[in-house]
Amino acid sequence: MKKLENVAYGLHPDQIMDIYLPDAADFPTFVYFHGGGFEITGATKTKGEFMAAYLAEHGIAVVCVEYRKYPEAAYPDFIRDCAAATAWAHQHMPEYGGSGKLFVGGSSAGGYASMMLCFDKRWLAAYKLPADAIAAYLHDAGQPTTHFNVLRERGVDSRRVIVDDAAPLYHIGEAAEYPPMHFVVSDDDIANRYEQTMLVLGTLKHLGYDMSRVSHQVMHSKHCRYVRELDENGESVFGKLALDYFTTL
Repeated sequence: MKKLENVAYGLHPDQIMDIYLPDAADFPTFVYFHGGGFEITGATKTKGEFMAAYLAEHGIAVVCVEYRKYPEAAYPDFIRDCAAATAWAHQHMPEYGGSGKLFVGGSSAGGYASMMLCFDKRWLAAYKLPADAIAAYLHDAGQPTTHFNVLRERGVDSRRVIVDDAAPLYHIGEAAEYPPMHFVVSDDDIANRYEQTMLVLGTLKHLGYDMSRVSHQVMHSKHCRYVRELDENGESVFGKLALDYFTTL
């Protein structure tokens, strides 16, 4: 496994990523967005390092994306950055030995971002990336309603449940179909996160999507704690979860 640090996908200092490469070529790539509420709080692309190293050792490259955050950024800067990083990976990972197969996902705020890219086609289309360029999505504990810090930016009570243009849920139904996707949430997650995740699944079913292409997993954990945990064998819990999903596709 080889790690490339702080590879730029844009001109801003925060538009960088760490790339974890398998030893063998012709590998798929997982583009991963970390959590942290889109705030400058110490949450960085290194949050996914255990998962990324594990997947790279098992034949899947990982691009851990950094992006602009509050208070320097504002909505939708971080969504645009995630789309730009995904487009960069689609274009450039074959130069590193990638097969061209691309998975996209994220945890918490990153899960919100991955759902926005999945359900609102404008973000990837802005970089001339068609929706079918993504083989599958892994949405981990993301907020499908308008993100609480987007509400705070607007001066709105961040506890409110609002579904508007900045909510992934708002856009479900705009496309005739979506790539396969796997949802992860905890049974002891952030307040209302489990219920909202179930609402996304119910909405997809209600609108007639092929639910054989949609799966979900409930973790017995706190919010995203498993992302940085190792199991009894010293292996990444989230890495094994991701590998189990990606190898079914």
